[in-house]
Amino acid sequence: MKFTLSNKMNFFQPSIFSELAHYKKQRVAEGENIIDLSIGSPDLAPPSFITETLSKEVLKHDQYGYSLSGTKEFNSAVSSFYKRNYDVNLEIDNEVLLLMGSQDGLVHFPMVFANPGDVILVPDPGYTAYSAGIAMAGANPFFMPLKKENQFLPDLQMIPEDIAKKAKIMILNFPGNPVPALASKEYFAEVVAFAKKFGILVLHDFAYSELYYEGNKPVSFLSVEGAKEIGVEMSSFSKNYNMAGTRIGYLAGNRHVVQAMNQLKSNLDYGVFLPVQRAAIRALEEGDHFCEESRKVYEKRRNVLVKGLIELGWEVSKPDAGMFVWAEIPKGWSSLDFAYALLNKANVVVTPGHAFGPNGEGYVRIALVQETEKLKEAICSIEKANIF
Repeated sequence: MKFTLSNKMNFFQPSIFSELAHYKKQRVAEGENIIDLSIGSPDLAPPSFITETLSKEVLKHDQYGYSLSGTKEFNSAVSSFYKRNYDVNLEIDNEVLLLMGSQDGLVHFPMVFANPGDVILVPDPGYTAYSAGIAMAGANPFFMPLKKENQFLPDLQMIPEDIAKKAKIMILNFPGNPVPALASKEYFAEVVAFAKKFGILVLHDFAYSELYYEGNKPVSFLSVEGAKEIGVEMSSFSKNYNMAGTRIGYLAGNRHVVQAMNQLKSNLDYGVFLPVQRAAIRALEEGDHFCEESRKVYEKRRNVLVKGLIELGWEVSKPDAGMFVWAEIPKGWSSLDFAYALLNKANVVVTPGHAFGPNGEGYVRIALVQETEKLKEAICSIEKANIF
């Protein structure tokens, strides 16, 4: 029997990620030792106090009902975290919303605030969930190029006024994926002024808030004057606390936006498993030292990889934050061809930049998801491949 797919499925064709994963599996089956630096999934375990909390809570018989929403304790922990870290006040009853990871929020967000044909301003290159959410809403993306000459910040002055007047949402992401750039308070203040002028709702994806180096602590969008009037911030426990599989995150900020998202979410799911919420609470309350130690691990990896690649003649920049190196490739290559050359000749998997949007062409994303010895091995393999 033949089944007809909805027109929306035209936006969800097999991606370069699945293509690379399939080819990697084929190479492994052929006996090759492949070093995968493509997927941004933490290889490190959560801190022991999180796993111990989960172990304890799952044995309680009263933890298996629907949670329906974030517990008061969870919302309170998020509020306290923001006050302690960013001097931001959040009302626990109406300015915090539990999510099943930030991916859940990012994909569903445009469905709440945009109609088919509406314009959404989105970073290019940007995280792939943004385009998925825009497609689900039937909206139209307007790409804001992230250029090296602008420190990979969207140039708001380059957005045509007719586009700005039509735009319903602006999505930002600092530190970013795939581009690990940072935004200053001054830049966010420009965003607030721009959003107020044109009546645009701002969504700041803050999933990498705790991954920063050399004291370059990222700025919370909500800490900027006026931000809560026009926007919200979304974060996750996946990268900051290595809880990727437990699927938990939150949305915080403007109460009307939070309420609208809650209206949708109450029709989609029945909340996050209570033991996972309890583990997330402990992460927020007691995770500062763990995050500090985790940053040291990623910083060491960053230093080893960047230094090694530069010594090979690959001029890559050292990121100030995030878990990726956004590396400009040598002239004469396309991103896809270069990624396949690394895979075929050096057995190293990276993600071609065009997978994240048109302006990702000319770059590859390298994830810091292997131990330093593996990174050194990858560097040696690239050197032997004589690509440079």
